[in-house]
Amino acid sequence: MLDACILLKVVPTKASLILSTVRKICGVRKAYFTYGRFDLAVFVEAQDYKQLREITTQINGIEGIRSTETLPEA
Repeated sequence: MLDACILLKVVPTKASLILSTVRKICGVRKAYFTYGRFDLAVFVEAQDYKQLREITTQINGIEGIRSTETLPEA
């Protein structure tokens, strides 16, 4: 198993909708608002890097996401 944290910068007016959409993605364990440089933190669990890439692709496809940063555990 591979755990990762994905940090999101989003359009402020779409933050709540993005949060609820992200929480429905298979592999997402928890997601919540943050304060500071990033707007949301999303914690995921994937079988491998291929599945992690699929999850990040789904997240990046959500309208209103400006950028992401994926931090897989070593």
